[in-house]
Amino acid sequence: MKILDDLKILENSRLFAGIRVDEIQPMLSCLQAVERKYPRGAYIFHTGEEVRALALLVRGTAHIQKEDFWGNRSLLASLAAGDIFAEAYAMPGSGAMRSDVVAVESCTVLLMDVERVLSRCTNSCAFHARLTENLFALLAEKNRILARKADYLAQRTTRQRLLAYLSEQAQRAGSAEFTIPFNRQQLADFLSVERSAMSAELSRMQAEGLIETERSWFHLK
Repeated sequence: MKILDDLKILENSRLFAGIRVDEIQPMLSCLQAVERKYPRGAYIFHTGEEVRALALLVRGTAHIQKEDFWGNRSLLASLAAGDIFAEAYAMPGSGAMRSDVVAVESCTVLLMDVERVLSRCTNSCAFHARLTENLFALLAEKNRILARKADYLAQRTTRQRLLAYLSEQAQRAGSAEFTIPFNRQQLADFLSVERSAMSAELSRMQAEGLIETERSWFHLK
């Protein structure tokens, strides 16, 4: 992690919020950070893999997904630059990964020794406490995201799930017009519905004047 551009990305990430670029470089050495690059379609982590590193996506996008015995896929989350992932399985005694993390496009990932992240720095690193505070804030936010997804999946029909999700996205965007981070298949996987049924429902909603949509763009009427 010696490239200035990458360090600026880290400075703007929520994990390193409040920590300057010149303070991040020595922290990465303290945390035994390693940079890894993954091409599009590569598995960053596999189901069943033991993870001992806190992972931060520096560049690219990735999906956390799960497949059952018959190959049916559920999309659990979409990751963008600055997001952390696999932290629940990196904690001591957490067990193996129960999902896959796949690069949607070429990705750069920073892997940090989770025990060094959680333990008090032996070098009395002045900003270690801030990093830990940021980590717990991110974990709290992830719990809220999971709760929102549970709200979507609690809806009984495909239309109700779509409306719950799209309403939430409009609120987050602060606008009736917004772009979601999924294509149609990914959205169907995320909401755990059949793509054909979802596409038909979107067409009906558009015909009824409830929405306008094209690919990943939506306008709620």
